[in-house]
Amino acid sequence: MYGIKFSKKAGKGFRRMVEAAIKDLFPRVQRAIHSLLNILDTLNCEIQELTKTVEEVAAKDEDVKLLKTVDGVGLITALAFKAEMDDPQRFKHSKNAAAYIGLTPRQYSSGEVHRQGGISKKGSKRTRYLLVEAASALLTRCKGWSKLKAWGMRLQKKKGNRKAIVAVARKLAVIMHKMLLTRQPFERSSVEKKLIAA
Repeated sequence: MYGIKFSKKAGKGFRRMVEAAIKDLFPRVQRAIHSLLNILDTLNCEIQELTKTVEEVAAKDEDVKLLKTVDGVGLITALAFKAEMDDPQRFKHSKNAAAYIGLTPRQYSSGEVHRQGGISKKGSKRTRYLLVEAASALLTRCKGWSKLKAWGMRLQKKKGNRKAIVAVARKLAVIMHKMLLTRQPFERSSVEKKLIAA
């Protein structure tokens, strides 16, 4: 309404910036904005307290610790995946876990024609989103090397970034489910060139 814009990197100084920007506005407008700032402060405090609780729960959870050994997988993704799987034993094959989350391709069949479409997008949208984010982090931000990263980067060159990330997310779901069953941590490798060429 008043055309006031703030930097996206305001962070903790946001309230100060807003108060400085509204000092010449009508008192009623200032009062309304101060009320909104107070609500924002309360929400931030509640979020911080909830974050601490989640971190405390995760720190004591052996499944979460195990899943966090996967490159790109953080606390929230590990917790969401564990909650989504519930009892990992209910899936006979780890590929079924990826299908349950909606990361497997749709199948089209008509007579002799069989083709695959995009992912089914069944199951939890939130867990699927987090796995895709984890796959993106694994391919672009993680410095460690693994067979999964090398496979994803080879696929990236052939199919493009978007398809590679979704494919890696599907593999992540399979690997993470298997980890919950076998209790084995994620395997990394320091041999970068060998992995890419393989």
